[in-house]
Amino acid sequence: MKGGLSGETRDWLKDTGFTVADEGRWVEALTHGSTGASRDYQRLEFLGDRVLGLSIADWLFERSDASEGVLAQRLNALVSKANCAAVARQIGASAHIRLGKQARDDGAADSDNVLGDIMESLLGANFLDGGFDASRALVHDLWQAQTEGEVGRSKHPKSALQEWAAGNRRAGPKYELVDRSGPDHAARFTVRVSIRNVGEAEATAGNKQEAETEAARIFMEKFG
Repeated sequence: MKGGLSGETRDWLKDTGFTVADEGRWVEALTHGSTGASRDYQRLEFLGDRVLGLSIADWLFERSDASEGVLAQRLNALVSKANCAAVARQIGASAHIRLGKQARDDGAADSDNVLGDIMESLLGANFLDGGFDASRALVHDLWQAQTEGEVGRSKHPKSALQEWAAGNRRAGPKYELVDRSGPDHAARFTVRVSIRNVGEAEATAGNKQEAETEAARIFMEKFG
């Protein structure tokens, strides 16, 4: 895992639209903690998460007259880990992630958690090398299909379930983490949601929030 960017990775970054100036920064952005390197993508991920959030919020504000609640619903869906991972797959990021052998053998290169983090870390690196305007334009380009599509337009499953329970004079849904398995970079969370005197449903996903969302969706399919 030593050394700089390969020519293939550098070309991929530039062809995708990233601004590559400080090569070491981009090595860091693509380096997973499993490599044992002194610097990995976590700090850049923290920064990129904010760049992404503001870029999408700006896009939604300028192109929609929707209420704050509707805008927030779409924003949360568009910047979710699963959606970031989908964009990372779309641009072919998996082939360029720097992983330790065990993490790679465990499938970390295709993990929603890792790919979502990598996507944000790349945006963080781009912000530092190219500035906010260039990063916002890149986000609008890479997220175009999602922003112009149906992502986040329907009511969030957890909100729908909460409203269903209230409308049917039931106690609110109760979410319970029933299992966590796998290594940190490929963790799996199983959540059970239940409503007293109605029933329960379970779902498994790469993080607790997504498992809760899927469990709520399954519950609504079964009982809603």
